[in-house]
Order: sequence, then C-alpha cells, then structure tokens
Amino acid sequence: MGLSTFERIYEVVRSIPKGKVMTYGQVAVLAGNPRWARVVGYALHKNPEPGVIPCHRVVNREGRLAPGFAFGGTDAQRQLLEGEGITFLENGFVDIEKHLWQA
Repeated sequence: MGLSTFERIYEVVRSIPKGKVMTYGQVAVLAGNPRWARVVGYALHKNPEPGVIPCHRVVNREGRLAPGFAFGGTDAQRQLLEGEGITFLENGFVDIEKHLWQA
C-alpha cells in the first residue's frame, strides 16, 4: 500500500537540509502532484511531529514566511530559519536565490 498524500509531503519536507528552504510548489511536485501547493500548506499546519518534520523550511515562491505559522507565528518561523543560517532580504523575505534547495 502506498503512502498517503500527507505522508508523501512529510517525507519531502524531512529531506530539506538545514540552512535551505523549499517552496510549497516544489514540495507539491516532489510529493507527486504540482497542484498540491495548498494541500502542502494544510499538511504542514497539521504537522504531527513539529520537531522532526521541519515545516519551518517551507516558504512561498517569493520567500515569504507563513503568516499563520502553526508553531508560534511568523516570528517563530523566522527565528528557526535564522538559527540555521538563513538570511533575509530587506522586505523580510528569505533570500531565495541563496537558500533555495533543489532536490
């Protein structure tokens, strides 16, 4: 029996290395369906293992953080990313050109 949609999403997110980010769209493609970007967001909001599945490493295509980051809000997401060495642009977005991970 195959993995569920959420399990496939979590598997992809677990593979994002420290100091890198992926977009919701990238995760969706790697999980099996390029139309799942919103599903990725929902799955991460329901993350059953916040310390294990690094949902803070997923940002939108512009590098914007999740306004409703489920585990402490945008500030918490930024702190987690900065703690991994991720840098931000003046507009508060992740420096995508520098930190985007291509699986």
